[in-house]
Amino acid sequence: MTLGELIERITRRFTAAALFYGQGTDNARDEAAWLVLRGLGLPFDADLGGNAKDAERIERLAERRIGERIPVAYLLKEAWLAGQSFYVDERVIVPRSHIAELLQEKLLRRRPVRRVLDLCTGSGCLAILAARAFPGAKVDAVDVSPAALAVARKNVARHRLGRRVRPQRSDLFDGLGAARYDLILSNPPYVGARAMAALPAELRHEPRLALAGGGDGLALVARILTLAPAHLEPEGLLVCEVGDARAAVQRRFRALKLAWPRPEVLIAVRDALAAPASEGAGARARSNPSPARR
Repeated sequence: MTLGELIERITRRFTAAALFYGQGTDNARDEAAWLVLRGLGLPFDADLGGNAKDAERIERLAERRIGERIPVAYLLKEAWLAGQSFYVDERVIVPRSHIAELLQEKLLRRRPVRRVLDLCTGSGCLAILAARAFPGAKVDAVDVSPAALAVARKNVARHRLGRRVRPQRSDLFDGLGAARYDLILSNPPYVGARAMAALPAELRHEPRLALAGGGDGLALVARILTLAPAHLEPEGLLVCEVGDARAAVQRRFRALKLAWPRPEVLIAVRDALAAPASEGAGARARSNPSPARR
């Protein structure tokens, strides 16, 4: 059996199983190609006419993907973001942040950046991509989960960035003292309670702590918007992913001057986060720590 034939065979099985995608791919064929090629240790541009030497092993992995709804990233202990490979397991979510795209664009690169903070770093992927985008910068990769930080440290070591990327435990800004940054990145938990209750089986393999954002999904986002100015340099920039909650953020923080380079991602300079006293007080009152934190 050739690689191409095995991919088509797995594609048909995935299609018939009505799987959920969105954790690295968005369709059955790409999911099958990822499983087959990387499961056999081959590059994505491998010759599909080549022989699939261990097809039985791939079939067993495909059976687990279908029967247990385990994401391919967890089956292979590997995820890809912005062309880079990262180690992942069920201690962290599968990397898929839109912020990775922004780090490749001039929108973020046109400003001098010496210090970067990656809040809710998970696997450390955004911290590593930021270190690559800003070669002269030091990056703090922060998470409240010791288990997630263990994965982040593994990835920092794999990418040989131990001198520039520092994983550390902190509940958002709580453990950072008076540190200030030129750029703060965050892909925090932002899934609301109703959406959490309806998650597909594949997403239930991801740590709840990394997904659940409280009743309306904005518990962590509210804290970040409120507290970020104290940790930004005068021209510092906040980049925060909020999923499909743009309308909710705009309603709740209508006094803030937020820009949206992607429908799922807001950006704001420090001064744009300074709301009038009444709005700021309201935001602080609504942003008490939620039990569902990353």
